[in-house]
Amino acid sequence: MNATVQQRGIVRTALIGALIAMAMAGLAYAAVPLYRIFCQVTGYGGTTQVASAAPDAARMRAAAGHSIKVRFDGNVNGLPWSFAPVENRMEVGIGEQKLAFFRATNSSGTSVTGSATFNVTPAAAGKYFVKIQCFCFNEQTLEPGQTVDMPVVYYVDPAILDDPDAKKIDEITLSYTFYPVATPKKAAGIYATGSASVPHRAG
Repeated sequence: MNATVQQRGIVRTALIGALIAMAMAGLAYAAVPLYRIFCQVTGYGGTTQVASAAPDAARMRAAAGHSIKVRFDGNVNGLPWSFAPVENRMEVGIGEQKLAFFRATNSSGTSVTGSATFNVTPAAAGKYFVKIQCFCFNEQTLEPGQTVDMPVVYYVDPAILDDPDAKKIDEITLSYTFYPVATPKKAAGIYATGSASVPHRAG
């Protein structure tokens, strides 16, 4: 009898251990998308927001007369590209939809696909910097020697004026870094999501 009870205890312990292992694996798998969602909602770490249109008229009127400087920064990591903003700085009205371009050139003799990561500094401005369309939404493929101007359509959310800390910010830096993509997706080169796309400009 004791042996049977002991055997049942071993089986129960093994099942509990297996369930805990499965739960931990599930949490590990979900950690990245959950963290990404958290960053998008809160702007944590300078993560920007995504929207399909500029703020409505009422919010625009509330932000009238307020402006902020936006600085752009471009970098590459492991790519045979040059990549930099066409215009280094803009002064924009808060809530105003703006268009900026980043110029990329593939200096190699082969087709190269890259994917851009991005962040905003100061980090507190991340949840108020909103992209409507951006080349960073998709992988980008440049042919040998090709130069393109890649667009980003954005605005600074008028809600920044209601944040006691963020409303003191007078300059926001939007920074991108392109990394190589080992296995490109078929959709590489499509820059925008949502309604109308903004085509890139060939150099």
